[in-house]
Amino acid sequence: MLAVLGYSMIVVFMALIMTKRMSALLALIIVPIAFALIGGFYLGIGEMMLDGISQVAPTGVMLVFAILFFGIMIDAGLFDPIVNLILRVVKGDPLKIAIGTVCLASLVALDGDGTTTFIITVTAMLPLYKKLKMNLYMLATLALLSIGVMNMTPWGGPTTRVISSLQLTTEEVFLPLIPVMAFGIVFALLVAIYFGLKERKRLGIQQIGEPTAVDIHASESQVAAAVASENELKSLQRPRLIWVNAFLTVALLVALVAGVLPLPVLFMIAFAIATMINYPNLTEQKERIVAHAGNVLSVVALVFASGIFTGIMNGTEMVDAMATSLVNIIPEELGTQLPLITALTSIPFTYFMANDPYYFGIVPIIAETANNYQIPIAEIARASVLSQPTHVLSPLYAAGYLLVGMLGIDYGQNQRFALKWGLGSTLFMVLAAILLGVISI
Repeated sequence: MLAVLGYSMIVVFMALIMTKRMSALLALIIVPIAFALIGGFYLGIGEMMLDGISQVAPTGVMLVFAILFFGIMIDAGLFDPIVNLILRVVKGDPLKIAIGTVCLASLVALDGDGTTTFIITVTAMLPLYKKLKMNLYMLATLALLSIGVMNMTPWGGPTTRVISSLQLTTEEVFLPLIPVMAFGIVFALLVAIYFGLKERKRLGIQQIGEPTAVDIHASESQVAAAVASENELKSLQRPRLIWVNAFLTVALLVALVAGVLPLPVLFMIAFAIATMINYPNLTEQKERIVAHAGNVLSVVALVFASGIFTGIMNGTEMVDAMATSLVNIIPEELGTQLPLITALTSIPFTYFMANDPYYFGIVPIIAETANNYQIPIAEIARASVLSQPTHVLSPLYAAGYLLVGMLGIDYGQNQRFALKWGLGSTLFMVLAAILLGVISI
């Protein structure tokens, strides 16, 4: 009964946000509460929600100050030279811009952190997409496909969890996955080429040749005008502080990767320093915070709402029931196909539940079952992480709210646009894993 209730809740939630019958924010709150009441969980529902909110609270705090910090950096004009440099390389060509998005996101995602990846990728590429009026859902999809693949690194989270839960080594699990990840990046590049060619046709832009000095100057002027078209925005820029701001930003990113302090604390400190340096006047400080308050509220509200969703899923034990039901319906004659089954079932598992309950609760059960069929446990571990391009589209993936918030796009619409490509990336890597012998069938 709990499993049916959980599956029904997921279906209703996805239907509501993808058909735009309800916003993601409201659906994350109302749908789980409604289903918890239907299931008879009248007592303790408040504690469940508070537990879920407390789990996402550090992420919410981090996103508040991450948005404010990079908002200050954009206001001060730190990224204008970067935009102009990228413009020289892509030459105003939608195809090259799309490919550049995957390359940039994949490189930044080497640290395995979605928040950092989205912040840097969106900050660098958004002005170019806006300048050419390219589809922002394409930018979001390409960034998600990139982090979905790179999230499979041992320091990205899922691989570390499954290695720990099954007591395996990095060599057994991750090294065979490297060529599969390469296929995942190839898939993202193919999608980028498709998007780029599609945008060329839609925008009526032909392939661009070598730009002249006049073209480059004109393009840079257009970007500058797009970034700071009003006197008010120009007055916010701090060209004399560009190297100070650059040093502060690089130091922050290095500290993030090195884990010097917790992410929320690092962003709080960086925001405070950046604001004092660029806008020492108290009135200006208040104006900058108010200017970015809309983005902060829309993103953080979604994060805390997702905490209610998670808290009820875990507190009512719907997650456990759903997992057990899927494991139990596998026919015994298909036991030898457990690696493939694991890869495919990890798509819904990692979509509707967080990584911890899946990799520490469900995967060990599957691995024990596989052991009865003399299937190497390492194959189950590898198969379980192939669904990450789908996982990053989960409503429980907090960094996804930052991405749509920075781009100013609709969360539900982004789900509709990106989900098929996330599924495609996962299935493409599953096929590659079978062909390369990383998992057996």
